[in-house]
Amino acid sequence: MADLKTSVGEISEVEEVPDETVAEQILKLKRERNALIFVHNYQRPEIHRIADFVGDSLDLSRKAAEADADVIVFCGVHFMAETAFILSPEKIVLLPDMRAGCPMANMVSQDDVRMLRKKHPDAVVVSYVNTTAAVKAESDYCCTSANAGDVVRAVEGEEVLFFPDRNLASYVARNVEKKIIPWQGFCPTHEQITREQIVEVMQLHAGAEVIAHPECTEEVLNIAHHIKSTSGMVDAAMKSNATEFIVATESGMIYPLECAVPEKRFYPPSREPICSDMKLITLSKVLYALQTLEPRVVVPEDIRIKAFGAVERMLEL
Repeated sequence: MADLKTSVGEISEVEEVPDETVAEQILKLKRERNALIFVHNYQRPEIHRIADFVGDSLDLSRKAAEADADVIVFCGVHFMAETAFILSPEKIVLLPDMRAGCPMANMVSQDDVRMLRKKHPDAVVVSYVNTTAAVKAESDYCCTSANAGDVVRAVEGEEVLFFPDRNLASYVARNVEKKIIPWQGFCPTHEQITREQIVEVMQLHAGAEVIAHPECTEEVLNIAHHIKSTSGMVDAAMKSNATEFIVATESGMIYPLECAVPEKRFYPPSREPICSDMKLITLSKVLYALQTLEPRVVVPEDIRIKAFGAVERMLEL
């Protein structure tokens, strides 16, 4: 892997080049490298505009596995790039800034999973895809925010250890008749969204519907008209008769919603929720990654095989 200090130093010199010029260089180099660019919904608008695929983390990783490409540039955070490698070990997987992590994923380790499993030996371990490869490797099943309820409902046994998000676990527990034992992790960006922030915007836009991500707290979900994953939010906005929506998730989601449903209006909560890790990815860093084929994300094979099993079992359900 390239020395991080050198990488950041060389990247900073490129930052002065206009976005349009950098984007043109990215598209040219992408063709030469037989590379594809996968962009999470929360990324900056200029990153969306160079994307081959935009979506949520697991869907992007599955598309990367199916793609005829030698190089995958994953514009998201570290666990997402890991998942792409888990499903596509034969490809080069690049994360343009290795500092782009996920605070919630970092709130649980494989030792934490082992410890809780020892306390509940008969329980099934279900881990959200927003976890490290090492945690996935310790899990029986993975799940997404969209299918968490279906996965928990389908797995064997009546007791489930759910990692790492306590808010998603609470939402699942409301909809399944099993005992859910949650890990006390959370997404700081979603945790900071409050009911009061949403009500404040509702007062300015009478008739607006609330679309909330299930990583939000229960008080927020209780006033939501739609509780959806990022991809599900687009579908909800398209199908609803409402013309205005308050979007209770990371503010980057506003841009793909506006692109998908341009005739409708979307608003963040009164205090705009921003994930600083997601915003670390820039055009210049994408260009540098394609130029150098660094930084690469690689998962050790023993961990990859076990993690792949948890993802595969989810997909089989």
